Amino acid sequence: MSFLDLIVDSNFRSENAGRVVVFSGVNRNRGYLVKSPADELRIKSFLKMFYFAHFAILSLGVLLSSAWSTFFNHILRRPEDHFARSMAVFIGFYFLVAGLPYWLLWRSFKKSIFTFVSAQDEVEVSGTSPSQRRWRSVAFGIAVAALMMAVGVLLLIRAK
Repeated sequence: MSFLDLIVDSNFRSENAGRVVVFSGVNRNRGYLVKSPADELRIKSFLKMFYFAHFAILSLGVLLSSAWSTFFNHILRRPEDHFARSMAVFIGFYFLVAGLPYWLLWRSFKKSIFTFVSAQDEVEVSGTSPSQRRWRSVAFGIAVAALMMAVGVLLLIRAK
Protein backbone atom coordinates (compact mmCIF):
# COMPACT_ATOMS: atom_id res chain seq x y z
CA MET A 1 0.00 0.00 0.00
CA SER A 2 1.44 3.33 -1.02
CA PHE A 3 1.62 6.56 0.92
CA LEU A 4 -1.08 8.05 -1.29
CA ASP A 5 -3.40 5.11 -0.57
CA LEU A 6 -2.93 5.61 3.17
CA ILE A 7 -3.92 9.25 2.90
CA VAL A 8 -6.94 8.51 0.71
CA ASP A 9 -8.12 5.64 2.93
CA SER A 10 -8.05 7.93 5.95
CA ASN A 11 -10.94 9.86 4.36
CA PHE A 12 -13.26 6.82 4.50
CA ARG A 13 -15.00 5.38 7.55
CA SER A 14 -17.52 2.71 8.32
CA GLU A 15 -20.41 4.15 10.34
CA ASN A 16 -23.80 2.81 11.38
CA ALA A 17 -25.36 4.32 8.25
CA GLY A 18 -22.84 2.55 6.01
CA ARG A 19 -19.61 3.53 4.29
CA VAL A 20 -18.97 7.27 4.72
CA VAL A 21 -16.47 9.59 3.06
CA VAL A 22 -15.20 12.59 5.02
CA PHE A 23 -13.52 15.22 2.89
CA SER A 24 -10.73 16.73 4.93
CA GLY A 25 -10.84 20.48 5.26
CA VAL A 26 -14.47 20.90 4.20
CA ASN A 27 -16.75 20.16 7.18
CA ARG A 28 -15.23 18.74 10.33
CA ASN A 29 -18.17 16.68 11.65
CA ARG A 30 -19.94 16.03 8.36
CA GLY A 31 -19.54 13.11 6.03
CA TYR A 32 -21.28 11.87 2.94
CA LEU A 33 -22.81 8.44 2.52
CA VAL A 34 -21.24 6.44 -0.31
CA LYS A 35 -23.95 4.45 -2.04
CA SER A 36 -21.96 1.84 -3.98
CA PRO A 37 -18.46 0.38 -4.27
CA ALA A 38 -18.20 1.91 -7.75
CA ASP A 39 -18.83 5.37 -6.28
CA GLU A 40 -16.20 4.67 -3.63
CA LEU A 41 -13.64 3.82 -6.33
CA ARG A 42 -14.50 7.01 -8.25
CA ILE A 43 -14.06 9.10 -5.10
CA LYS A 44 -10.79 7.35 -4.25
CA SER A 45 -9.35 7.98 -7.71
CA PHE A 46 -10.42 11.64 -7.50
CA LEU A 47 -8.81 12.02 -4.07
CA LYS A 48 -5.60 10.39 -5.32
CA MET A 49 -5.42 12.89 -8.16
CA PHE A 50 -6.10 15.76 -5.76
CA TYR A 51 -3.48 14.69 -3.22
CA PHE A 52 -0.89 14.04 -5.95
CA ALA A 53 -1.45 17.55 -7.31
CA HIS A 54 -1.38 18.87 -3.72
CA PHE A 55 2.03 17.33 -2.98
CA ALA A 56 3.39 18.25 -6.41
CA ILE A 57 2.45 21.92 -6.03
CA LEU A 58 3.88 22.16 -2.53
CA SER A 59 7.15 20.29 -3.19
CA LEU A 60 7.89 21.75 -6.61
CA GLY A 61 6.94 25.17 -5.28
CA VAL A 62 9.55 24.88 -2.54
CA LEU A 63 12.24 23.76 -4.97
CA LEU A 64 11.49 26.39 -7.59
CA SER A 65 11.09 29.27 -5.17
CA SER A 66 14.29 28.26 -3.38
CA ALA A 67 16.24 28.34 -6.63
CA TRP A 68 14.72 31.62 -7.77
CA SER A 69 15.20 33.31 -4.41
CA THR A 70 18.84 32.17 -4.25
CA PHE A 71 19.46 33.60 -7.70
CA PHE A 72 17.66 36.85 -6.84
CA ASN A 73 19.46 37.22 -3.49
CA HIS A 74 22.86 36.83 -5.16
CA ILE A 75 21.92 39.58 -7.60
CA LEU A 76 21.17 41.84 -4.60
CA ARG A 77 24.62 41.01 -3.14
CA ARG A 78 25.63 39.75 0.30
CA PRO A 79 22.63 37.47 1.11
CA GLU A 80 24.40 36.14 4.22
CA ASP A 81 24.22 39.59 5.82
CA HIS A 82 20.51 40.01 5.18
CA PHE A 83 18.81 36.88 6.45
CA ALA A 84 15.41 38.56 6.89
CA ARG A 85 15.51 39.91 3.33
CA SER A 86 16.49 36.49 1.99
CA MET A 87 13.61 34.81 3.80
CA ALA A 88 11.16 37.50 2.65
CA VAL A 89 12.25 36.98 -0.96
CA PHE A 90 11.79 33.21 -0.59
CA ILE A 91 8.32 33.60 0.96
CA GLY A 92 7.30 36.03 -1.77
CA PHE A 93 8.40 33.66 -4.52
CA TYR A 94 6.74 30.73 -2.73
CA PHE A 95 3.40 32.51 -2.57
CA LEU A 96 3.63 33.29 -6.26
CA VAL A 97 4.84 29.85 -7.37
CA ALA A 98 2.89 27.61 -4.97
CA GLY A 99 0.27 29.77 -3.28
CA LEU A 100 -1.70 30.78 -6.34
CA PRO A 101 -1.82 27.31 -7.96
CA TYR A 102 -2.72 25.75 -4.61
CA TRP A 103 -5.53 28.24 -4.09
CA LEU A 104 -6.89 27.40 -7.57
CA LEU A 105 -6.60 23.66 -6.83
CA TRP A 106 -8.46 24.07 -3.53
CA ARG A 107 -11.25 26.08 -5.21
CA SER A 108 -11.73 23.42 -7.88
CA PHE A 109 -11.65 20.66 -5.22
CA LYS A 110 -14.43 22.31 -3.22
CA LYS A 111 -16.53 22.81 -6.34
CA SER A 112 -16.12 19.27 -7.64
CA ILE A 113 -16.95 17.46 -4.38
CA PHE A 114 -20.64 17.53 -5.14
CA THR A 115 -20.16 15.76 -8.47
CA PHE A 116 -19.37 12.63 -6.45
CA VAL A 117 -21.82 12.94 -3.56
CA SER A 118 -25.11 14.73 -3.09
CA ALA A 119 -26.01 17.16 -0.34
CA GLN A 120 -28.93 14.90 0.65
CA ASP A 121 -26.46 12.16 1.63
CA GLU A 122 -24.80 14.32 4.27
CA VAL A 123 -24.58 12.57 7.66
CA GLU A 124 -23.22 13.46 11.07
CA VAL A 125 -19.89 11.77 11.78
CA SER A 126 -19.08 10.68 15.30
CA GLY A 127 -15.65 11.22 16.87
CA THR A 128 -12.34 10.63 15.17
CA SER A 129 -11.57 7.68 12.98
CA PRO A 130 -8.96 5.07 13.91
CA SER A 131 -6.79 6.26 11.02
CA GLN A 132 -6.77 9.81 12.41
CA ARG A 133 -5.67 8.46 15.78
CA ARG A 134 -2.98 6.43 14.02
CA TRP A 135 -1.73 9.52 12.17
CA ARG A 136 -1.60 11.45 15.44
CA SER A 137 0.50 8.75 17.06
CA VAL A 138 2.82 8.64 14.03
CA ALA A 139 3.20 12.44 14.14
CA PHE A 140 3.92 12.28 17.87
CA GLY A 141 6.55 9.59 17.26
CA ILE A 142 8.19 11.68 14.54
CA ALA A 143 8.23 14.73 16.82
CA VAL A 144 9.85 12.74 19.65
CA ALA A 145 12.45 11.31 17.25
CA ALA A 146 13.24 14.78 15.89
CA LEU A 147 13.62 16.13 19.43
CA MET A 148 15.96 13.27 20.35
CA MET A 149 18.02 13.88 17.21
CA ALA A 150 18.26 17.61 18.00
CA VAL A 151 19.44 16.86 21.54
CA GLY A 152 21.98 14.39 20.13
CA VAL A 153 23.30 16.94 17.65
CA LEU A 154 23.57 19.56 20.40
CA LEU A 155 25.51 17.11 22.57
CA LEU A 156 27.86 16.31 19.70
CA ILE A 157 28.66 19.91 18.80
CA ARG A 158 28.87 21.46 22.25
CA ALA A 159 32.14 22.98 23.35
CA LYS A 160 34.31 20.63 25.38
